[in-house]
Amino acid sequence: MTTDSNSPAHRRLRARFVAISWRDLAVSFGPVVLLSMAAIWLAVWLVQPAPPRAITISAGPQGSSFWNAAQRYKTILARDGITLNVLASEGSRQNVERLADASQNVDLGLVQGGVSQGLDVDGLVSLGSMFYAPISVFYRGARVAKLSDLKGKRIAIGREGSGARALSLTLLKANGIEPGGPTRLTAYDGQDAAQALIDGRVDAVMLTGDSATGPTMGKLIRTPGVRLMDFTQADAYTRRFTYLNQLTLPRGVFDLGRNLPSQPVHVISPTVELVARDSLHPALSDLLIEAAREVHGKANLLQRAGEFPSAQVHEFPISDDAARYYKSGKGFLYRHLPFWIASLADRIVVLLVPILVVLIPAFRLVPSLYSWRVKSRLYRWYGALIALEREALADDAHTEYRSLRHRLDAVEAAVNRLKIPLAYADQFYVLREHIGFVRHRLDAMNAAPEAAGGDAAQHADSAPPAASKGSPRGA
Repeated sequence: MTTDSNSPAHRRLRARFVAISWRDLAVSFGPVVLLSMAAIWLAVWLVQPAPPRAITISAGPQGSSFWNAAQRYKTILARDGITLNVLASEGSRQNVERLADASQNVDLGLVQGGVSQGLDVDGLVSLGSMFYAPISVFYRGARVAKLSDLKGKRIAIGREGSGARALSLTLLKANGIEPGGPTRLTAYDGQDAAQALIDGRVDAVMLTGDSATGPTMGKLIRTPGVRLMDFTQADAYTRRFTYLNQLTLPRGVFDLGRNLPSQPVHVISPTVELVARDSLHPALSDLLIEAAREVHGKANLLQRAGEFPSAQVHEFPISDDAARYYKSGKGFLYRHLPFWIASLADRIVVLLVPILVVLIPAFRLVPSLYSWRVKSRLYRWYGALIALEREALADDAHTEYRSLRHRLDAVEAAVNRLKIPLAYADQFYVLREHIGFVRHRLDAMNAAPEAAGGDAAQHADSAPPAASKGSPRGA
């Protein structure tokens, strides 16, 4: 006896049609939300915080050229609301020591080339070279062609901790002159060194940086009996010490009327770099280079207009932000907006760009993911239908008919309980049609053997009875 396929409980339609499946929508949005949170976290981690309102520079002795330059930086930075604290120091060597010491609250320092030997300068970067600091050697007596000619004499090489002293010791050592030998090295510096040479207390002075001021050099070159050494080996020095540059002082540069010097003089010169810790905020890097351009960009006896600041560096690697500035200038926002507004906008842009790059493609995938989840609830039953149909085509399918029909009813009942968005109702009804198709196929496959059995029985009933064994033929 077959089951009525038109009215049993399993045929009742309990399917729910909704405008939208919030559960599927939530599951579809889940990966996008997680991806967005990861993108936001990464962007926040990468974005620099706001620039600090105050930074500190280690300059030089009060009244020195380093100190005066730092004071001018301070005035310029104050226009944009940045406070620059200026610390006095003994000179370039101490500036590097402070920067290298993490416990020191110092962000910047003016550093003359050739003074960082023996110091751990990892984590320090250069914002560029700011100006030349030529080393000038004045002496008394017969003409001197090489530093080695000063061996055994009294030489003033600058105060302890100064860049002049560190560089003088390096150059003298290359010429075979070291402390403790026959040459007497004294700590006179600047005006004191010049006066000591004039008074005959020393035979030569080595001036550079703060000690080689215009008035001091002018005073010495006008003093009878005092000569300015011509570094005829200047090219060799620049080859051996890569932080040195060769400069030429033309005739009459100090006094045109008296033609002083009377011949071009070759001098060697390191540059003074503005050195910072690599943690310096990128926005401040641009601001500091702009200030340096205003302070050091004019022409003087040693440089052309616009020559400094420059990307020329020697002992410290140039920072990425400084390299970008020297290549393309200030960023677009900083060129057109006030500093603090540009800084805020810059951080917002850096935050939003990676998020949008991730979110836009992700949100475009959401509809496809949502559709796939809804359709998957329908498509999963096609596997069960295919399995049932294959079993119905087997030779012994009619013996398993009741089991197959029961499984098909279970599939139909499950489908009838689905909650489906209205937009997918057509696919829901297509699935139900296919279930009906499989049922019809299953019933047909079951009816065929029954019909064949009935025909065989009817044929047996209509056939004449067979003769009994042993009965006479024709009885």
